[in-house]
Amino acid sequence: MKKLLIAAACVMALSYYAPKAKTDEYIDRAAQGAKSLLAQVSEMTAASPALSHEKQGYGQGVNVDDKNRPTGALDFNAQYGKYSALAINEDDKRIELTFDQGYENGYTEKILDTLKEKNVRATFFLVGDYAEKNPNLVKRMIADGHIIGNHTQTHPSMPSLTAEEIQAEISKLHDYVKEQFGYEMNVLRPPMGEFSEFSLSETKKAGYTTKLWSFAYKDWLTDDQPDPAYAKQKLIDGAHEGAIYLLHSVSATNAEVLGDVIDGIRARGFKLVELKANA
Repeated sequence: MKKLLIAAACVMALSYYAPKAKTDEYIDRAAQGAKSLLAQVSEMTAASPALSHEKQGYGQGVNVDDKNRPTGALDFNAQYGKYSALAINEDDKRIELTFDQGYENGYTEKILDTLKEKNVRATFFLVGDYAEKNPNLVKRMIADGHIIGNHTQTHPSMPSLTAEEIQAEISKLHDYVKEQFGYEMNVLRPPMGEFSEFSLSETKKAGYTTKLWSFAYKDWLTDDQPDPAYAKQKLIDGAHEGAIYLLHSVSATNAEVLGDVIDGIRARGFKLVELKANA
């Protein structure tokens, strides 16, 4: 569009100063150029439709395929993979444990101890407040070999934000973690699992992969924790190739059963992402 305006301005100037014959020649050339530019603009518009801002609330659902993989997670990958977004690892059969770190409730250190003992690498998704208030735990996560993920600075609903606000939510925490811990994050989990095509696209522009989950259960209510025996069985029964487990470190139950869950998943023949490749 800018090129079209410049071309029009040039034609107007030439028509004023140049002889009529020359002016007609310039106008013809400009017209041809304008047609070419308009064709390019039309192609770009057709190839790049406006992205939807409609808020979507993710959930893996209860339906599974013959490999026990939630079809909701597979459908998410198929629809939104073009934005570097995934809810299940289809190219890696190992199971990945992830923890959302909204605030510290006294159990993260025990979780880290168990992960180290069992040689399992996890991803910890941090919000800004957690990173600022728990530097020693963040340092240990990194030192132990875990992945640090971006859960945004202030935990907003991403589809409600403008492009500038999305970039600020990502970059503020990204820069803080890089400056304070020497660690550069590249994976993000949108708060509450809420997203839009637009927010996923903006996240990709920021150099991030969006990672949701293919297994989750109600573990975040600190005053209404699941029974340990129930939780252990549910976590083991939910195992599937390429699984991404969403867990919360505020859960006393998770901290208690994590070691047994890892053993139980392995007993069923599954492999988990490990801290040491050869362990």
